[in-house]
Amino acid sequence: MNWTQGIQNAINYIEDNITEELDYKKIAEQAACSSYYFQKIFSVLCDMPLGEYIRSRRLALAGSELLATDAKVIDIAVKYGYSSSESFSRAFALFHGVTPSEARQGISTLRSFSRLMVQVSLKGGKNMNYRIIEKQAFKVIEKAEVHKLTENDCISATIPQFWARANSDGTIDKLVSLAKDCEFVFGICYGNGKADYDEDTFEYSIAVACGDDITVPEGYRTREIPARTWLAVECKGSCPDSVQEQWKEMCANFFPVSGYSPTYEMDIEAYPAGDPASPDYSFEIWVPIVKD
Repeated sequence: MNWTQGIQNAINYIEDNITEELDYKKIAEQAACSSYYFQKIFSVLCDMPLGEYIRSRRLALAGSELLATDAKVIDIAVKYGYSSSESFSRAFALFHGVTPSEARQGISTLRSFSRLMVQVSLKGGKNMNYRIIEKQAFKVIEKAEVHKLTENDCISATIPQFWARANSDGTIDKLVSLAKDCEFVFGICYGNGKADYDEDTFEYSIAVACGDDITVPEGYRTREIPARTWLAVECKGSCPDSVQEQWKEMCANFFPVSGYSPTYEMDIEAYPAGDPASPDYSFEIWVPIVKD
């Protein structure tokens, strides 16, 4: 599916069902990707979490309906997903700056929040150095954890904590000692949405390439990364901020016009030796892609 059309399909689905209970997995299906990847890409592209967009659209529509009709506040509250007039009034006041009763009295103007439309906007002045590469399947040994997206995160804040623990408890040293070669230490984000995971959880591993005859220590596992065509993007800057910035560049300015779309299986941060906290640190992000 075309990248831009997939994202727009998902937004259209949200708008068509804005007064219904919205399932993030069903939203993501409209873009042919997992719930995790859709939330990640939506947040990067739109500078807000998916949940915030849905909540803002509902409160904006509720404000318009409050002014245009004589419907009871509780009826409008229930229509837009609130179980009581009290919870609706609190959310309404935080969003609009006035309570529903004050809004009806015309005490203040209300805040608008328009629906999103995906548009391609070509911008100059910023380079993105990348390669399109074909890689054969390769094997990694990794330590993996399940992480969770929170209401305000587009990439889980617990991932930097995972890296810090792995550095302090010997995990990375152990992986390096088991590596077939140690050109990179990988951060691998698996986004294919396992059925036994919640819609806002995903697996992230710290890994190195390994051979077939490796003895796997307890607490680690091996996994084959399949042969794929990869977008390999050069990144420079301290982590994790530079990861976020590069994802935004890919989502906003590369995928809409490149003729490629991500497969949404995984993405790999490839870290060479060095200090990831340094503003001069260089690494790559690998994203498996297919032609539109």
